[in-house]
Amino acid sequence: MNRNNKKHNFFSTMALCLAFTSILFIFEGCQAQGTISKKTWFIDTESYQQQLALIQQKDSDAMNTYQNLIQQAQKQLDKGPYSVMHKITLPPSGSKHDYLSLAPYFWPNPDTPNGLPYIRKDGEVNPETRDDFTDYEEMGRFFNAVGTLGKAAYFSGDTVFANKALKLIAVWFLNEETRMNPNLNYGQGIPGINDGRPFGIIEFGGIKNVMTTLELLKLQGTLPSETESGIKNWLLQYVHWLENSELGIMEKTRSNNHGTHYDDQLCTILFYLEEKEKVKQHLETVTKPRIGQQIEPDGSQPYELERTKAFSYSTMNLSGLTTLAEYGKKVNVDLWNYETEDGRSIKKAYHFLIPYIANDKEWDYQQIKQESSYKERFAKLLLYAGKEFNEPEYVKIAEKFFASQKEN
Repeated sequence: MNRNNKKHNFFSTMALCLAFTSILFIFEGCQAQGTISKKTWFIDTESYQQQLALIQQKDSDAMNTYQNLIQQAQKQLDKGPYSVMHKITLPPSGSKHDYLSLAPYFWPNPDTPNGLPYIRKDGEVNPETRDDFTDYEEMGRFFNAVGTLGKAAYFSGDTVFANKALKLIAVWFLNEETRMNPNLNYGQGIPGINDGRPFGIIEFGGIKNVMTTLELLKLQGTLPSETESGIKNWLLQYVHWLENSELGIMEKTRSNNHGTHYDDQLCTILFYLEEKEKVKQHLETVTKPRIGQQIEPDGSQPYELERTKAFSYSTMNLSGLTTLAEYGKKVNVDLWNYETEDGRSIKKAYHFLIPYIANDKEWDYQQIKQESSYKERFAKLLLYAGKEFNEPEYVKIAEKFFASQKEN
């Protein structure tokens, strides 16, 4: 294999497996690290194998990425542990074991003496919602750390990273003194209005990092059975809350990206719990109808376009639908090619957004924050969708976009 082909293969696998964290590829019966053959839901083991081989061959690009991963993982060895017990306030329940966050786009009311009730400023994050008053930042650090440590453990074979990941997971989910209760009753509350909202559920989407790491550790034989059983017990309780609580039911019925990412999170957990039939039923009865509800015949996503960061939210929702379409492949529910009688489909949603990266077309809707990072996110989605739809032009557009970004 010549140098250019090696670089192309390397960047393709990295874009689809490491950088592209919004999509979880779910393959069964693949081999990892040469001799291990076990069922995986979240890992493209073939691509991981390719990356590992490039590292072992001392490919310069692979080694640069690998060394950066190890550096980031080594930093995590001295951080944490993370816990809901570290926040400085009590949730309304009186227990710090309950997750707590505040609605990010709500601010103190300038027209009242005490600032209550808070008022909405869509797209403008209130710094109060991102400090140690709540669990939001702590949880983000936890999910990021576990994801990094899991990859480092797999590619390096060093158990120090696996052990650190296991310790962090135990503190957040399992240890009686520090564990989070399996609910999000107090997510995204609005001071002066409510204690929690269904919209807090989307904040927990990073849990897929935990399950991906658990899967990597199990492939390596470094996942203790008591940790696995403890996590599955926690997840069973959390799924019960998602499916039966008032907030969970409300989030399931949301028409915008919140409904999509509810489906993503629920199906992700159900796959880990090996509940394939439940995944299939949910995709058929809940997710498939969403496509017709969320996407217009021209591919626009009106519930996202009405936001002040319309490009960002359109991409975010499409990312969730793309993950769900991948999930559908494993349970014989074809969301990739599903189209309503009047032409609403995931593919149409891609078509709608393509001109904004292919032709540098000016965005026709609101975007109060710089959309460059979301254009990059959409290009990564497009790179994968091009292969899924057998549309080489999608891949060319994405690669051209990335090349232009490097030039700039």
